Amino acid sequence: MRLYLLALNPTDSVTEGFLPAAARLGLDVTVLTDQPDAHRRTHPDAEVLDCDVRDFRAVVTRISTHRTPDAVFTNSDHLQTQAALAAHYFGLPAKDWRAALRTKDKAEMRRRLAATGADTVWSAELTEPAALDAPYPCVVKPREGVASEDVVLADGPEELVAHSKEILARRPGAALVVEEYLPGELHTLETLGDGRVRHVLGGFRTELSPPPYFIEQRMTFAPAHPEPVVEQVLAQLDALGVGFGACHTEFVVHEGRARLIEVNYRAVGDQCDLLLARLLDIPLFEHILSTHLGEPLPADLGARRDGAARLDYPCADRAGTLVAAPAATELVADGVHLTYRPLRPPGERHDLYRTNRDYLGVLRAVGTDQAAVDRVAAEFLAALSWEIQP
Repeated sequence: MRLYLLALNPTDSVTEGFLPAAARLGLDVTVLTDQPDAHRRTHPDAEVLDCDVRDFRAVVTRISTHRTPDAVFTNSDHLQTQAALAAHYFGLPAKDWRAALRTKDKAEMRRRLAATGADTVWSAELTEPAALDAPYPCVVKPREGVASEDVVLADGPEELVAHSKEILARRPGAALVVEEYLPGELHTLETLGDGRVRHVLGGFRTELSPPPYFIEQRMTFAPAHPEPVVEQVLAQLDALGVGFGACHTEFVVHEGRARLIEVNYRAVGDQCDLLLARLLDIPLFEHILSTHLGEPLPADLGARRDGAARLDYPCADRAGTLVAAPAATELVADGVHLTYRPLRPPGERHDLYRTNRDYLGVLRAVGTDQAAVDRVAAEFLAALSWEIQP
């Protein structure tokens, strides 16, 4: 069976998750990408074809002139609609392309939730800086952005204009969404469905950097959110048409009310998916791929429910060249399994982005007692150091 995997740049999710899972399933994989050299270096044993993957028509043509597909899949935020349209063209199981579009386009997501009565959030779109009569503070962000990039809080009209100018200077021709700030604690819900059954895998409690930016600095696993909260989130996902494959949903809870921040219609990233597979002790990546092959999910995934975990993301606090940094490490301390992976090699120079592109590394900590996980992770991080020179 042949799986076409659409990708932009190589990611840990693909390299360490989906490609090994495809091999275990016995699938022949063809990677379609607009960055073929990077993928050939990262996974030289995979078949990699050059393709303008942002254009669904180019994807259809590349597949139809190659080998017959059994599945078309992507874990990229940017390519969900293209993959869904291509899969539909070939009559293969896929996400509803309309749902993929609604979740990618943050303005369309708000319109859909309001139209269905699921939730109403004040929002507007900008293509040039303007002082809006908005409820302040408000959040301004790219309409189709990812990973908190260029997401910033504006306390008034002047700040909104200033932030909009800065973002649009970096993103010429982009559209921005301005929306009311939603107070509350930030959480995620991780789901997996086959269009018939939907499993809730748990979620994370997210700790952010201080405002005005929204950098995720720590994710602590939450085995189960309160049932009324889960029901509210799932109802809003239903309104968007989300229910096939993996989905990573970010939401806030304030006074018992759950409100969506954004919906990423793919598996959770930044190595949270790798942690989930170990923590729950399930073939998570195989399950995700199997849904795209048309196979039903089991009624019970057999996931472990006694795990505790967290991820920490040490961040650069200034621009410069990383001259010294800890190496990759894997060890067990007091029953806690630690995996540290550097995300930036020494010698590289970077600006300060105020997004997850500032991450220097990621620490995954998995155990059975949250207090022990927190203590061991904190002690491990305290012993590390990074040196950045201007």
